Amino acid sequence: MDISEVCALSGLPVSTIRYYEEKGLIESIGRKGLRRQFKASVVEELALISLGCRAGFTLSEIKSIFTPKGPNIDREMLKQKAQDLDHQIKTLSAMRDGLLHAAACKAPNHFECTKFKRILNVQKKRPFRAGNKLK
Repeated sequence: MDISEVCALSGLPVSTIRYYEEKGLIESIGRKGLRRQFKASVVEELALISLGCRAGFTLSEIKSIFTPKGPNIDREMLKQKAQDLDHQIKTLSAMRDGLLHAAACKAPNHFECTKFKRILNVQKKRPFRAGNKLK
Protein backbone atom coordinates (compact mmCIF):
# COMPACT_ATOMS: atom_id res chain seq x y z
CA MET A 1 0.00 0.00 0.00
CA ASP A 2 1.32 3.45 -0.75
CA ILE A 3 1.96 6.20 1.77
CA SER A 4 -1.29 8.04 1.02
CA GLU A 5 -3.29 4.90 1.87
CA VAL A 6 -1.31 4.52 5.09
CA CYS A 7 -2.12 8.15 5.94
CA ALA A 8 -5.82 7.61 5.28
CA LEU A 9 -5.98 4.43 7.37
CA SER A 10 -3.80 5.64 10.25
CA GLY A 11 -4.98 9.25 10.42
CA LEU A 12 -1.36 10.40 10.53
CA PRO A 13 0.15 13.00 8.21
CA VAL A 14 2.77 12.02 5.63
CA SER A 15 5.41 13.97 7.57
CA THR A 16 4.87 11.83 10.68
CA ILE A 17 5.10 8.60 8.72
CA ARG A 18 8.31 9.78 7.06
CA TYR A 19 9.69 10.81 10.46
CA TYR A 20 8.91 7.42 12.00
CA GLU A 21 10.59 5.74 9.05
CA GLU A 22 13.64 8.00 9.43
CA LYS A 23 13.83 7.08 13.14
CA GLY A 24 13.64 3.37 12.31
CA LEU A 25 10.24 2.73 13.88
CA ILE A 26 8.68 1.55 10.63
CA GLU A 27 10.05 0.44 7.26
CA SER A 28 8.89 0.97 3.73
CA ILE A 29 9.25 -1.96 1.38
CA GLY A 30 10.21 0.13 -1.62
CA ARG A 31 8.83 2.73 -3.96
CA LYS A 32 6.38 2.88 -6.79
CA GLY A 33 7.47 5.95 -8.68
CA LEU A 34 8.07 8.57 -5.99
CA ARG A 35 5.64 7.07 -3.47
CA ARG A 36 6.83 4.92 -0.59
CA GLN A 37 5.20 1.52 -0.33
CA PHE A 38 4.39 -0.25 2.95
CA LYS A 39 3.11 -3.62 4.10
CA ALA A 40 -0.46 -3.58 5.38
CA SER A 41 0.85 -4.39 8.88
CA VAL A 42 2.34 -0.90 9.12
CA VAL A 43 -1.09 0.48 10.08
CA GLU A 44 -1.10 -1.72 13.19
CA GLU A 45 2.50 -0.71 13.96
CA LEU A 46 1.53 2.97 13.68
CA ALA A 47 -1.39 2.38 16.05
CA LEU A 48 1.04 0.84 18.55
CA ILE A 49 3.41 3.80 18.17
CA SER A 50 0.54 6.27 18.69
CA LEU A 51 -0.64 4.37 21.77
CA GLY A 52 2.89 4.38 23.17
CA CYS A 53 3.27 8.11 22.58
CA ARG A 54 -0.05 8.85 24.27
CA ALA A 55 1.01 6.73 27.26
CA GLY A 56 4.19 8.82 27.56
CA PHE A 57 6.78 6.44 26.16
CA THR A 58 9.68 7.99 24.28
CA LEU A 59 10.23 7.07 20.64
CA SER A 60 13.40 5.27 21.75
CA GLU A 61 11.38 3.15 24.21
CA ILE A 62 8.79 2.44 21.53
CA LYS A 63 11.49 1.50 19.03
CA SER A 64 12.80 -1.10 21.48
CA ILE A 65 9.45 -2.90 21.23
CA PHE A 66 9.86 -3.66 17.53
CA THR A 67 11.96 -6.71 16.67
CA PRO A 68 12.48 -8.52 13.36
CA LYS A 69 9.99 -11.15 14.61
CA GLY A 70 7.35 -8.55 15.48
CA PRO A 71 6.48 -6.50 18.56
CA ASN A 72 7.91 -7.71 21.86
CA ILE A 73 6.51 -5.59 24.66
CA ASP A 74 8.46 -5.50 27.93
CA ARG A 75 5.85 -6.10 30.64
CA GLU A 76 8.02 -4.54 33.35
CA MET A 77 8.30 -1.37 31.26
CA LEU A 78 4.49 -1.33 31.02
CA LYS A 79 4.12 -1.75 34.79
CA GLN A 80 6.57 1.10 35.44
CA LYS A 81 4.75 3.39 32.99
CA ALA A 82 1.43 2.51 34.65
CA GLN A 83 2.91 3.49 38.03
CA ASP A 84 4.20 6.75 36.54
CA LEU A 85 0.74 7.47 35.14
CA ASP A 86 -0.87 6.72 38.52
CA HIS A 87 1.45 9.25 40.14
CA GLN A 88 0.65 11.84 37.46
CA ILE A 89 -3.08 11.22 37.92
CA LYS A 90 -2.80 11.78 41.68
CA THR A 91 -0.74 14.93 41.18
CA LEU A 92 -3.09 16.33 38.54
CA SER A 93 -6.18 15.42 40.58
CA ALA A 94 -4.80 17.29 43.60
CA MET A 95 -3.97 20.26 41.38
CA ARG A 96 -7.48 20.22 39.89
CA ASP A 97 -9.05 20.08 43.35
CA GLY A 98 -6.90 22.99 44.48
CA LEU A 99 -7.87 25.07 41.46
CA LEU A 100 -11.55 24.33 41.99
CA HIS A 101 -11.25 25.30 45.64
CA ALA A 102 -9.43 28.53 44.75
CA ALA A 103 -12.13 29.38 42.22
CA ALA A 104 -14.93 28.87 44.77
CA CYS A 105 -13.12 30.13 47.90
CA LYS A 106 -15.01 32.83 49.82
CA ALA A 107 -11.88 34.35 51.40
CA PRO A 108 -11.41 38.01 50.39
CA ASN A 109 -7.84 37.19 49.31
CA HIS A 110 -6.48 33.75 48.35
CA PHE A 111 -3.50 34.30 50.67
CA GLU A 112 -5.95 34.45 53.57
CA CYS A 113 -7.34 30.99 52.71
CA THR A 114 -5.74 28.23 54.81
CA LYS A 115 -6.34 25.55 52.18
CA PHE A 116 -4.78 27.70 49.43
CA LYS A 117 -1.77 28.38 51.68
CA ARG A 118 -1.35 24.61 52.27
CA ILE A 119 -1.31 24.10 48.50
CA LEU A 120 1.37 26.78 48.15
CA ASN A 121 3.46 25.21 50.92
CA VAL A 122 3.39 21.85 49.15
CA GLN A 123 4.37 23.56 45.91
CA LYS A 124 7.28 25.40 47.54
CA LYS A 125 8.82 22.00 48.29
CA ARG A 126 8.56 20.97 44.62
CA PRO A 127 9.22 24.02 42.44
CA PHE A 128 8.33 23.67 38.79
CA ARG A 129 11.04 24.17 36.21
CA ALA A 130 10.44 24.24 32.47
CA GLY A 131 11.03 20.79 31.03
CA ASN A 132 10.36 18.94 34.30
CA LYS A 133 7.93 16.07 34.13
CA LEU A 134 5.32 15.57 36.81
CA LYS A 135 6.67 12.98 39.24
